[in-house]
Amino acid sequence: MAKNDGYRIWINGELVAEHEATVSVFDSGFVLGDGVWEGVRVAGGRPAFLDAHLDRLTEGAKALFMAEMPERSELVGAVQQVIDGNGLVDDAHLRIMLTRGVRREPYQDPRLVDGGPTLVIIPGHHPVTEAALTTPLNLFTVHVRRGAPDVQDPGINSHSKLNCILACIQGAVAGADEALMLDPAGFVATCNSTHFFIVKNGIVMTSDGRYCLGGITRGHVLELCEANDIPHIATTFTLTDVYSAEEAFITGTLSGLKPVGQVDGRTIGSGVRGPVTERLQGLYADLLASEAGQ
Repeated sequence: MAKNDGYRIWINGELVAEHEATVSVFDSGFVLGDGVWEGVRVAGGRPAFLDAHLDRLTEGAKALFMAEMPERSELVGAVQQVIDGNGLVDDAHLRIMLTRGVRREPYQDPRLVDGGPTLVIIPGHHPVTEAALTTPLNLFTVHVRRGAPDVQDPGINSHSKLNCILACIQGAVAGADEALMLDPAGFVATCNSTHFFIVKNGIVMTSDGRYCLGGITRGHVLELCEANDIPHIATTFTLTDVYSAEEAFITGTLSGLKPVGQVDGRTIGSGVRGPVTERLQGLYADLLASEAGQ
């Protein structure tokens, strides 16, 4: 499909036409952002790295003490039905959303929920073009920090994304493609919706992971570095390290790896996609093709 028009959307066991897809105004996800979600890339008509995504979804649901978690087989079957029902092959993605369910009243107490959770899967079109893989992004460091886990655990992929939204707004107002966020101590943590890497002195570096989601693509990049003898480390580093890096890139489920050319007005390296980024893009493309059975 070429656009988000006429999709069939999964809602609690049924594929429905997009114009008929509704949830209750008392649903926990709508009322309070009480739920977890995953974005899954579709490659070769298959959901890429689905087990890892469902593991993270289950982990988040358990952390939120959600009752009646759907069986893994039910989730896998629902995902495949959405792919088949929408004729998705490549350049597509799914958003899997699991909320606590419908509340009797619009208040916080989870005991107000009647029945089981709400499961929604929305398909979408997301072409990964050569331009997207080669055009350097512009990042801006925002004042909104990634919080500590005793405030809101960044390791839970929850519907409650207000801090990331505020970061995104500030980055957009500054004219950036993505916001770069720091941790409470001022070290680089992650971007508002993707993970951030630099290449410094030939070493691929990313944050130590304490203040960001356990990124699946991030993890694959680190594994690819390990398997291909590319020096790498997950550690703390500062904006000074970023500004003097030879390369920078971001990672995410929908697009894989994208180069970064500027951060806070500073040109990173030569300002274009660097050789390490390009090599990792190729290795990741091979991994994705293998996952798709190609």
